[in-house]
Amino acid sequence: MNPAILPADLGFLSTLAAAGSLGAAARELGVTTPAVSKRLAQMESRLGVALVNRTTRRMSLTPEGELALEYARRILGEIDDLTQILGNASAGPSGLLRVNASLGFGRRHVGPLISQFVAQYPHVEVQLQLSVDPPSLVDSAFDVCIRFGAPPDARVIARRLAANRRLLCASPAYLAQAGVPRVPNDLARHNCIGIRQGDEAYGIWALSGGRHRRRPESVTARGNLTTNDGEIAVAWALDGHGIVMRAEWDVVDHLRSGRLVQVLPGYQTADADIHAVYPQRRQTAARVRAFVDFAEKAFAEKFATPMD
Repeated sequence: MNPAILPADLGFLSTLAAAGSLGAAARELGVTTPAVSKRLAQMESRLGVALVNRTTRRMSLTPEGELALEYARRILGEIDDLTQILGNASAGPSGLLRVNASLGFGRRHVGPLISQFVAQYPHVEVQLQLSVDPPSLVDSAFDVCIRFGAPPDARVIARRLAANRRLLCASPAYLAQAGVPRVPNDLARHNCIGIRQGDEAYGIWALSGGRHRRRPESVTARGNLTTNDGEIAVAWALDGHGIVMRAEWDVVDHLRSGRLVQVLPGYQTADADIHAVYPQRRQTAARVRAFVDFAEKAFAEKFATPMD
């Protein structure tokens, strides 16, 4: 009896899903679109279920296709890991490494980091995906995710790469016109620039510290500008539109130059340390270990110098 799933089907399905269309998959595989369509039809016939919803321009996976893709990626990753462990460890890391990061941090820091990494480890093939909303921590589509703050999911490993704070800041022109907040409650009288990202509570700024108060204070931040893009929010603050809360890595150069001024410096916000997050089953993969070690060293050097 012939098996319903052949080993070659795993790579084929993974390529098809990543390509997003039959035509793009055909170009990736170096064959014709009808050949891809025929191979997919044969695979579906053997399984007895539809894996792909086809339209003239786009395709999407059925629930059965999503399940098959999850297993295919997991098996392919474990094959790469086994190859590393048994035979190629002495030759250095190799194989496919899939990395996810946020848009702004990914563009400014993770992209250049990967450029340096592949220069040192040329046998590693890296795929970087940047996203506004981070994927699930147990999403099998990625080997390593660069995240802010320690993740709550115990099924993943989180390696701290560098310290990082969220800071309140505004332009000198805005503070000269609107006044300088002295305590968190003063923020209610200010224009606060909002950022909607991921699952974080929007519009609530938690601050702790100060001279007379140690318990965290929750402040409702209100203003007439909101975005899901941190770079735009910082640009609005630079233009004098209000106060923004942003990670230190994103505003440190503006603070050093004086284009932005830290607001309520005696108060602390929630930690936003930079972490590399990866599934427990990936910790033995040489390419994952090499990348995380490389990122930890590079970010430790880059963010070592404190702002103040």
